[in-house]
Amino acid sequence: MSWHLTFFAALLAAAPLQAQDAQDIVGRSSRVYRSLTSMRADFVQVIDNPMIDSAESRGTLVQAGPAKLAMRFTDPRGEAIVIDGEHVWVYTPSTVPDQVLRVLLPSGGPVYGYNILAWLLDRPAERYRASYVRRDELNGRPVDVVQLVPAVPDLPFEGATLWLDRQDGLPRRLEITERSGATRTLTLSKLRLNQSLPANTFQFEVPPGTRVVDQ
Repeated sequence: MSWHLTFFAALLAAAPLQAQDAQDIVGRSSRVYRSLTSMRADFVQVIDNPMIDSAESRGTLVQAGPAKLAMRFTDPRGEAIVIDGEHVWVYTPSTVPDQVLRVLLPSGGPVYGYNILAWLLDRPAERYRASYVRRDELNGRPVDVVQLVPAVPDLPFEGATLWLDRQDGLPRRLEITERSGATRTLTLSKLRLNQSLPANTFQFEVPPGTRVVDQ
């Protein structure tokens, strides 16, 4: 067999293995994620919308299962998104002053836009087709970069790219391409796992003078 036939044969043999590797990598991350009792991480979030200016925010994310999450922002300071198991509380005084939005938590699955980790890592084999992109390094840690494309209808985004830690399997960066054309990138650092959490971690206290708007 000539060298070019050998080369193409190797490519054909490697392609399905690479796809299988991507599914295995995401499956491992899903198992690790779902086994956690809690996760705390610092985050930087960048929303790049072609229609408006990009926005960057940062703070601390705490999660316990798919139904409890708290994103408390240090920039913009004081803002918060909290899922307490029954409601989603959204407080963004930099854009909507003197108001907090309260949304009843749906029973059909995690809330996209607020609990991105659960959407991507809770039963991903049922929702996405995974493909391997490359090996990379992020903040000094080796990662596998994997792309997910929705395999079921009605997901509110076109695709996602995950940077998954090769040591512990957990995500260090998620990039979501939304149907609007906007891109949301969430980078996590200083992960603290399975720690005891204060009782008020997932409680939202309405600031004085702020009205609650139910949706």
